[in-house]
Amino acid sequence: MRVARSAFTAAYARLSEVLPGLGVTEVDPAGEVPRGGGWVAADALAAGGAELEAFLAWDDAQVVRDYGQRARPDVVASFGLHRYAWPACLLITVPWFLHRRVPRYPVTRVAYDRSAAGLPLGRMAVRPEGFACLPGDPAAALPGARVVADEEALRAEVRAAVAEHMEPVLAGFGPRMRRRGRALWGMATDEVVEGLWYVAHLLGEQERARHELESLLPGATKPYVGKAAFRELTGPDGESLHTRDRASCCMFYTLRPEDTCATCPRTCDADRVGKLLATAG
Repeated sequence: MRVARSAFTAAYARLSEVLPGLGVTEVDPAGEVPRGGGWVAADALAAGGAELEAFLAWDDAQVVRDYGQRARPDVVASFGLHRYAWPACLLITVPWFLHRRVPRYPVTRVAYDRSAAGLPLGRMAVRPEGFACLPGDPAAALPGARVVADEEALRAEVRAAVAEHMEPVLAGFGPRMRRRGRALWGMATDEVVEGLWYVAHLLGEQERARHELESLLPGATKPYVGKAAFRELTGPDGESLHTRDRASCCMFYTLRPEDTCATCPRTCDADRVGKLLATAG
């Protein structure tokens, strides 16, 4: 696998710096993303066959190991989709957030190895297929660059790039999750928002990320479901606590009903405040 440098190399280096559990390797444009030996290509997951089955066997075993019980097959598939989609969406949103560059990654150009030693989140291999940028960006002179008019046009590129990659992946996972249409795109919406929001926190730019994501997903941006849906809660001492309302449920409640996340649709505001304060402490 020949490694390349691109308009996104600095963004991925910064991502791995603040999130060292995730590695990103850029494959030479003349090469192919790796397959086998721990790697699974995104198009193989989208196909929904034996490679997806093997991918989900990892999630099934992880649930038994960590929680001492088996999860329903649809829950296992939901966990598996989350663990792929969360880093996959970052491949697009992080370069946009940091450098205003939006890569295109059809499913044939991304592979994932979550068994990589020393990388809890795994490693991604990517082979870009062109990118969008703004006027005045020095990267506009690079091969594959496409200049768009303004910030809103670039946001449209983000939405289109994520949808291009995620649509076939959702089609592969959907039947095993017993979800389709709006429910699947609700999960994709949450992965876009919560992934970048988390990384922006590590970068010290969580406030900017909230505003950027609200502009990216203001509602009525199909196939995405709803808005970025951030809101504020007030703590017992009057402190402002930021949360959001997820468009979907990750199904973790089926394993630990008492331990839902602070953005779970099943978590009331009083419980959210307690969870947010505990996390902040």
